[in-house]
Amino acid sequence: MLIQGLGKLSLTLALLVAVSLAAMIANRSFAQTPAGADAQKSRSRRASEVASPTPPVNPKEDLPGETDDVVRVETNLTNIFFTAADSNKRFVNTLKKENIRITEDGQPQEIFTFLTNVDLPLSIGILIDTSSSEERTLPDEKAAARSFLEAVMRPDKDEAAVVSFTGDVTLEQGFTGNVDRLRKAIDRVEFIPPSGYIGGGVVVGGTPPISGSNQMLAGSTAIWDAVWATSNELLSDSAAENTRRTIILLTDGYDTISQMKMSQAIERAQKADALIYAIGIGDMYQGGVDAGSLKKIAEQTGGRAYFPRNERELRGAFAQIQTDLREQYLVAYSPSNKTHDGAYRRIQIEVIDPEVRKQNLKLNYRPGYFAKTTDGSLPTRKRTQPD
Repeated sequence: MLIQGLGKLSLTLALLVAVSLAAMIANRSFAQTPAGADAQKSRSRRASEVASPTPPVNPKEDLPGETDDVVRVETNLTNIFFTAADSNKRFVNTLKKENIRITEDGQPQEIFTFLTNVDLPLSIGILIDTSSSEERTLPDEKAAARSFLEAVMRPDKDEAAVVSFTGDVTLEQGFTGNVDRLRKAIDRVEFIPPSGYIGGGVVVGGTPPISGSNQMLAGSTAIWDAVWATSNELLSDSAAENTRRTIILLTDGYDTISQMKMSQAIERAQKADALIYAIGIGDMYQGGVDAGSLKKIAEQTGGRAYFPRNERELRGAFAQIQTDLREQYLVAYSPSNKTHDGAYRRIQIEVIDPEVRKQNLKLNYRPGYFAKTTDGSLPTRKRTQPD
């Protein structure tokens, strides 16, 4: 739950297990980090410490100082954003409706809307890994993230939030269109070494930590929990048909402690209609980057994965993401399958014009979506979706 309070807001990741004949239900919520000497003791709790269901999420408008709103609209159409690039990775914005075909579960769909260079408001979640593997690269990541937000944010139109994570997840700044707040939130993000840390990812015996649980969280990385919680609590709360929801994930891709699986994080992002742009960056002396995991989570949500080797390439990755978010196509159709079963529907977009196909364009889009259920909501339990 997003709760008002003083100081830093923390994302409480709580997995509520109810043994029944039906299923296992997973929930996460954001919780307040109180000010004062007890703040460290009140960081995100693990699932075993939670004894009762969490209350519903409070509207983000209740956050202190938060006044930025996004107009919310509903539609029965399925909206799919996609980008097109040539063999030199240059964006192509000359496609027409008759150049493409879209299918859902193999069945051709009638396109009602085809728009070029869609310029919708953006809702961006910046997720920054602050574990020990990011100690050396964190300053460059922060500088590039600040520059990105300063370049991409438009007054009274776009909004962003800043989240940091190790073994727990902290909301540094809720959604706002105020660039100065976002800049200050990024400045606050820092690597806090666990007890006994001597550098280079090495922890030796030292002053005993106040809490063994807190020590474990400080020295670990929960990437999938962070993506799941951000999609579930932040982006779902921001969900509106006329916004482009995006997660920018800065991490090396090595998850060590998440309670959620990567497939669950992907599914929750899909249900929030969020693209994930993964920027794989880490310390080469601590194992480098898990490129496979980051490519998968990006491709399964319609985003991209980047693996910069230096500060120049890091800034280049952010520049490409900015272009990607601005130079998009939007296709909308009313699904021929009217069943409200919450099932996963596969999508395919292909170029059918013979002349255009000669360009060997690469189309980038989310490969599917979850249909709404009978009451108009998205499914709350796992549906059939391939890994």
